[in-house]
Amino acid sequence: MKSPFLTMIAEQMYLKRYAKSTIKAYLYWIAAFIRFNSMRHPTTMGNNEVELFLNHLVNQLNIAPNTQTQALNALSFLFKEVINKPLSLSLDFVMSKRATKLPVVLTQQEINHFFKVCSAKHYLPCGLLYGSGMRLMEVLRLRVQDIDFDYNCIRI
Repeated sequence: MKSPFLTMIAEQMYLKRYAKSTIKAYLYWIAAFIRFNSMRHPTTMGNNEVELFLNHLVNQLNIAPNTQTQALNALSFLFKEVINKPLSLSLDFVMSKRATKLPVVLTQQEINHFFKVCSAKHYLPCGLLYGSGMRLMEVLRLRVQDIDFDYNCIRI
């Protein structure tokens, strides 16, 4: 069962016509914030506790940047709209960073092996994807009219 405080926040958000999914997410982060601070009431807390909570999310839970932003927005709503004590604009917390994704590059031997085991009906589309740099949907939507035999090229 929800606390009366969280129920009051949900009712206030319904009156402001927030989406149900937003209300659910905000209540989740507000409850997590309260639990993180040993069940203290948010009126007794401020910027310092918010900074510690956001740092905890990144450093211990390794959350994604969008998740941290959602938690910050929920707490900002809590302090601005419910408690009437807005957070400082200069909060000092560690921002979550998106992990850099390195591209996978196949060796020439791996490519040769791939085309040896590729079935005959998939050979041409795979060859076009590999050799031309076309996107998958561009290859799948190709028609005979798209091939210019005079100039030996494909019109996408």
